[in-house]
Amino acid sequence: MAQRRKVGNLLGLHIMATLSMTPLHPYEIAAHLRARNKDQDLKIQWGSLYTVVQNLEKHGFIEAAETVRAGRRPERTVYRLTDAGREEMKDWLRELVGHPAREFPRLQTALSVIGVLPPDEVIELLEQRLSVLTVENDSQRSDLRGAAHEVPRVFLVEGEFQLAMREAEAAWIERLLKELRDGTLGGLDLWRHFHETGETPDFTSFPEPP
Repeated sequence: MAQRRKVGNLLGLHIMATLSMTPLHPYEIAAHLRARNKDQDLKIQWGSLYTVVQNLEKHGFIEAAETVRAGRRPERTVYRLTDAGREEMKDWLRELVGHPAREFPRLQTALSVIGVLPPDEVIELLEQRLSVLTVENDSQRSDLRGAAHEVPRVFLVEGEFQLAMREAEAAWIERLLKELRDGTLGGLDLWRHFHETGETPDFTSFPEPP
């Protein structure tokens, strides 16, 4: 079961991981995250980075190491990871890797109410989504092959995971489209009847599952 974290924003985990390598000030933390394309791994609200840094400091996970000034620029506080922060970072990672959590993808939400659209329109939309996925997956696959010649694979596993999930999505959509096109999807006739007549299907007539 997921623990309730004092700092629950996943950006906090990335900040602690970055500071585990070297002390930095928030601007440098953001530069490191951008340089390593971490915005591909989670949705980062860059404007909230300073707030997350403050929360990490408040709970003792990071602390000010020094204050520096470059020329006429304002003073900047350089932060370092504390022992408590290192333990929190490791514990959080162990939880995320070892315990599957229920997630709610946007497509899953849409599929749960997909019946409000007519089947033929859904077929067109799924074909559109599949076309985009195919192009993006091909591009990411090519990028990963190219990167494999430059960096060790251990630094590419998150990209491989993302690609595997999107390839699985594309394969599932292909199977669903086949059933929609050939008419073998269970309940498709009721779905079409609803959009043709406006009559609500009688689901009470369905047999009980075995």
